[in-house]
Amino acid sequence: MKNTLHQEFNKIFNKEADNAYFSPGRVNLIGEHIDYNGGLVMPCAITFGTYLLTSPNDDGVFRFRSLNFAEKQDVPLQKSYVKKGEHWFNFPIGVINSFVTEGHELKGLDMLFYGDIPIGSGLSSSASIEVVTSFALNDIFSSGYSKLDLVKLSKSVENNFIGVNCGIMDQFAVAFGEKNKALMLNCDTLDYEAVDSNLGDYVLAIINTNKPRKLAESKYNERVQECHTALTALQQELNINHLCDIDTETLKKYQHLITDAVVLKRAKHVIEENDRVKLAASALANNDLAAFGKLMYASHDSLRDLYEVSGIELDTVAEYSKTNPNVAGARMTGAGFGGCAIALVKGDAFEDYSKGVTEYYTDKIGYPPSVYSSLIGNGVGLLNVAVS
Repeated sequence: MKNTLHQEFNKIFNKEADNAYFSPGRVNLIGEHIDYNGGLVMPCAITFGTYLLTSPNDDGVFRFRSLNFAEKQDVPLQKSYVKKGEHWFNFPIGVINSFVTEGHELKGLDMLFYGDIPIGSGLSSSASIEVVTSFALNDIFSSGYSKLDLVKLSKSVENNFIGVNCGIMDQFAVAFGEKNKALMLNCDTLDYEAVDSNLGDYVLAIINTNKPRKLAESKYNERVQECHTALTALQQELNINHLCDIDTETLKKYQHLITDAVVLKRAKHVIEENDRVKLAASALANNDLAAFGKLMYASHDSLRDLYEVSGIELDTVAEYSKTNPNVAGARMTGAGFGGCAIALVKGDAFEDYSKGVTEYYTDKIGYPPSVYSSLIGNGVGLLNVAVS
């Protein structure tokens, strides 16, 4: 792969690349719809991601090229930038805008991007691009940002330049990911623990439902509001700032304060899911993949029944996975209403699983999913420039 990228860079820019970087995508292993409720999530970096090769130029121009998109753009160095249209290069331009508006001196750069994250799959291709760009600029121009600074900067780009109201989990996971470790991240404090997650004989199957997620944004905002309603009701008697400040037992004691049955269902999911993350961390640390798998299924059931953000496509993947003896657990991951599910599958049975879930899904849904195998990989970093 790296050999090909260097050849392509040479072909496009007629010179060698000076630096090469990689930033992964991510999946959330457990802890869904928790980030805006001040609780715990457990994402990990995957082995798909975004590659960026760079070389300085003397023209004072940023040249953006991609092996994924035909669109290209040349942008002169200036004091600020604005988003134009819906082009892929808005993501790196947004990062550059943050650097220059915060007073960092940059110079012209030729940049070649290539990503092997399936577009629109919910595996955080946008966060991957933002983080790899910010990491590269910080490295090349010695801007002095810490990794956490780069995470916050990248999230700000997504929120304020691109205009997507995401939390910080995606950027955090692709920056701080570690091989064979999940990150138990407190979304309120940004404290995190790297939890040993050696999958042993298992691999992480990522199943893209290939369903466009048209409902996700409106339903997402609806769920945020429902959680706020639940929190306000509980605050009548509890001194809390977030739903995840209490556990399941406390909710049982005070659930009479939430008079709307639907709002109570939402709160139950959030608080029980937060507790599941703690149990999942313990299971992974003890190398108990069977226990972790059961928690994955429980998480999916809760997202389907209490939070109601699943759908027939994601449910079909979980349904099939439960029938396959080579699967330890499965669940939807991400916002829901399409996107991806994940499953823990024995590595030597992955091809059989992929074939089985594809046939079952296609028969029920009418079109096939896309199935990928991944391990838990490292976060953003500099690659060896030498071609290997």
